[in-house]
Amino acid sequence: MKKDLFGICPYTTAQKILSGKWTLLILYLLSCQTMRFNELQRALAHMTQATLAKQLHLMEDNGLIIRKAYNQIPPKVEYSLSELGLKFLPVLTALESWGNDYIEYLKARE
Repeated sequence: MKKDLFGICPYTTAQKILSGKWTLLILYLLSCQTMRFNELQRALAHMTQATLAKQLHLMEDNGLIIRKAYNQIPPKVEYSLSELGLKFLPVLTALESWGNDYIEYLKARE
């Protein structure tokens, strides 16, 4: 019987936590600044409100982001990277570098 390696194997664990279609983009945006829900939605124009809410909730549950709700009218909620999310910044930088290298590779093939 195949054993689930989540929480045991670092690669399986990372793949599962980062598997959301929008996870990397949200982490990137929040690495630049704390953002409100509507700011994130404007930055990710192709994402529905329901999808963004679901993705943010999942990322909060996974400990990657912090949701701070202010007790005021109208309601104000801000999202930022958690301590664990901040530890992902070097990985984002490495992914950006690799992505740029791959874009150059694709251009060279044209």
